[in-house]
Amino acid sequence: MFDNFIVAVSAIVPMFCLMAIGAFVKFQKWLTDEELSHMNRMVFRVFFCCMMFYSIYTTELATSFRPNLMLFGAGGVLIIFTLLMIFVPRIEPDNRRRGVIVQAIFRSNFVLFGIPIVGNIFGDKEIAVASMMIAIIIPIYNILAVFALETFRGGKFALLPILKGVLKNPMILGAIAGATLLILGVEVPKPVLKPIGQISAATTPVALIILGASFKLGSTHEHRKQLLGAIFGRLILVPAITLSTAAFIFGFRGIEFVTLVAIFASPCAVVSFAMAQQMGGDADLAGNCVVFTSALSCFTMFCWILLFKTLGIF
Repeated sequence: MFDNFIVAVSAIVPMFCLMAIGAFVKFQKWLTDEELSHMNRMVFRVFFCCMMFYSIYTTELATSFRPNLMLFGAGGVLIIFTLLMIFVPRIEPDNRRRGVIVQAIFRSNFVLFGIPIVGNIFGDKEIAVASMMIAIIIPIYNILAVFALETFRGGKFALLPILKGVLKNPMILGAIAGATLLILGVEVPKPVLKPIGQISAATTPVALIILGASFKLGSTHEHRKQLLGAIFGRLILVPAITLSTAAFIFGFRGIEFVTLVAIFASPCAVVSFAMAQQMGGDADLAGNCVVFTSALSCFTMFCWILLFKTLGIF
């Protein structure tokens, strides 16, 4: 039992130490909001692109390509989204909050939390499976989030512009480039590959520090019930159903199961706040969903990892 406890601590504590460093940077006012915004843009456009390229290019494609995992991950997200689109309008009368609640529950911060969880448990050399899943899950997240927010504000859903935007995403470009060169057997010169690898190694720490420094706590009195519902759905209900199904019905184990933990048990995606702002959603509710689920996931993700490790699932 103690060994399982140590595994759970080792998976979660490093991430939240980095976020705490970011919070300390914010407290000391060493970076302005504008500087944080520029750094965040750089990490997204450069660091994540390099990380996706390097992790896929340097992997054994035969071992990292898991079609069953990809189908379960994508199918799980689609089913959760469909159920939310049916049930959320029945309990929430405000259209500005409907899309925000749907997005908060179905869309996780898999990019920032997935790689570190897998790396902390299995080692950095094993993150290729999680990286491959990012290339599948992130486009689905983007398309479904736009669909939900546009639907509830009465807008028109245009798939083609969204797909073009997805293909311009630096993470997707990095993944496509890495997979293409790997499949074609093109050898990247070591003097070029080495700095890409160094940037890749720095991506997660820098991104988590910036995340910690970017948190802003808003007022909750106007949407407390909606916030509690989103937190419960994102951190308790969705992981309980999907992870139990993955483990006991579909038999996922090891690194595949931990990748699913990162998809279905991690907090709300940070980008959901910006999307709610831009698309007429309740931005205050969206921002609080990000802050509170990120803070509370320190405890809930620890519990999920400890539980399933004790059950011998990985």
